[in-house]
Amino acid sequence: MTHVIVLNGGSSSGKSGIARCLQSLLPGTWLALGTDTLVEALPKSDEVIAFGADGSVTVGAAFRAAEEAWIAGVAAMAAAGARVVVDEVFLGGAGSQDRWRTALRGLDVLWVGVRCDAAVAAGREVARGDRVTGMAASQAELVHEGITYDVVVDSTRTEALQCAREIARHVG
Repeated sequence: MTHVIVLNGGSSSGKSGIARCLQSLLPGTWLALGTDTLVEALPKSDEVIAFGADGSVTVGAAFRAAEEAWIAGVAAMAAAGARVVVDEVFLGGAGSQDRWRTALRGLDVLWVGVRCDAAVAAGREVARGDRVTGMAASQAELVHEGITYDVVVDSTRTEALQCAREIARHVG
């Protein structure tokens, strides 16, 4: 039985919409938790996390400590029986996935790549109005480098519901 679905993709790639659709499609109760929740919970300090004018993201030691606790907490919820959809952005490539893989050891995890053309993601970013301009384009390919997936969906021209249906076919 799948305990955790990890959706990895760049900013504005459609992960949050896919997570909401998965909650509707999959049987039982699934919690949708994402890196945006972690970032919003952090104090507003460039020493913790800083967003460059070009869309770059820089994190400090305080962020890494909070992230480690966050990942451990999500893993503990899954180990306690909660089924979780994680909405993530692996800015650290394989190292990011390794941190999650270590924390989720012993659980059945479905690793999902959410791809989206950089120009389309950038258009969504502008439409949202709550993101640093350039973040979507800079992350579109970067977050997938060195990552191993069980399933890859492309939200460039495919609606969130259809992507979620494809993912749901792989959930045990």
